[in-house]
Amino acid sequence: MASNLLRGLVLGFAIAALPGPIFFLCLRRTLTRGWSSGIAAGLGVATGDGIYAALAAFGVAAVTGALVAQRRGLALLGGGALLVLGLRSLLAAPAKSEPDPVPANTGLGAGYLSTLGLTLTNPATIVAFAGVFAGFGLGRTGGPGAILLVAGVLLGSTLWWVVLASLVASLRRRITPAVVRGIGLLSGLAILAFGLLAIASAVSGYR
Repeated sequence: MASNLLRGLVLGFAIAALPGPIFFLCLRRTLTRGWSSGIAAGLGVATGDGIYAALAAFGVAAVTGALVAQRRGLALLGGGALLVLGLRSLLAAPAKSEPDPVPANTGLGAGYLSTLGLTLTNPATIVAFAGVFAGFGLGRTGGPGAILLVAGVLLGSTLWWVVLASLVASLRRRITPAVVRGIGLLSGLAILAFGLLAIASAVSGYR
């Protein structure tokens, strides 16, 4: 059963490492607010990954089917949230020559909940877990095996965000405030673009 934990860890790390809007969101929060904010945001994503992994591992077909059936509405909701976050990121970009002085421990709960919500409004996440679990014969194992799979996914996803936040926080101390602002603006634009793409996909029929 230990192999299930390792498989889940690798899977959670790999899926979390896929580029997307959450990457840019966590990047910006770490750059502007520090390591703690980046970790809080990452833990929200890891929790969402763990929830969807549990649904896939235990074969909760009714819930999975309902989420997939509502994927257009979820995409619109998530895309709208990304638009708001992207616009706020652009409008909140500091105009002075110092990094955003927001204390590292400010808004950690809100940061966690926001990324958890964004992860749960992305139906592609549960589809990815269900597909991979089924393809490798990891789904519907039940019992301790499924629990270890989910625990591995949670640990793997958490590990990725800890690594990312730590690297970005270390970089934050080495680059100039102007570069921090530039990266923050680019991140805001990327989040905005992902939001527009999600909404456009939902409106055009969502594959």
